[in-house]
Amino acid sequence: MRQKESGRRLFLAAGFLALSLGAGIPAAFAQGGNSLSTGGLTFRDFGTADNGASFAHGQQSIGGGTTNRPGSTRLLGVDSKALSARVQFQAIKVDMTLPMGWEATEDWERGLAFSVDKRYRAVVWRVDFEFEGVKDAEHYAATKAGAIKARRPGVQSQARKLPDGSLLVVYENVPKGQGETEPRTVFDLVVPNPKNVKAGVLLTLGVPASDSARGLNLLALLKQNMQIDWQYVAPKQQ
Repeated sequence: MRQKESGRRLFLAAGFLALSLGAGIPAAFAQGGNSLSTGGLTFRDFGTADNGASFAHGQQSIGGGTTNRPGSTRLLGVDSKALSARVQFQAIKVDMTLPMGWEATEDWERGLAFSVDKRYRAVVWRVDFEFEGVKDAEHYAATKAGAIKARRPGVQSQARKLPDGSLLVVYENVPKGQGETEPRTVFDLVVPNPKNVKAGVLLTLGVPASDSARGLNLLALLKQNMQIDWQYVAPKQQ
């Protein structure tokens, strides 16, 4: 049962975002070498002025279903000049800055954020590597990539280990999802707990393939502004 559940969780983020990758990733990565780079972009390049009103919404329809959550995502503040909003995913104790005009919600195990047109979508999880049957963040990233490629033989992936020890995995050649007009680019960012190699956080960002370079810039912005409470211990899975 534990192995079956672990496999399910390895696929959850991928299924939610309909993994795929378009051209342009090597050039986007070259902006900062092995580091993530914003490419000079800010949240203003992704946001819409609404003074944070979009983050006051209740349950949201995600991928054909509705999230059921024990509590609402907490809006910590807005920066009208920067066109950004600060939110806290209370169930997983992760704070993030998102473009203004996006929406955010959560359930008991993950935080969800997406642009109003759903073209840009993000999910953030707590990951128990031991529960997933792997030894650490690097093993997790490699195992998930291998599982996805086995499930979808056309998928290709590439990975980078960033200077801070986190891992970036990019997937390509996955067909577009239902209702979408083009293939998608998806980035997995695995951030290990600096004090516990058996735990970490997974941030997944999916964007249209034609926006792959901008998506990588946005991932850099999200990473720079993500605050993780490493003192929090996620409930053990059964």
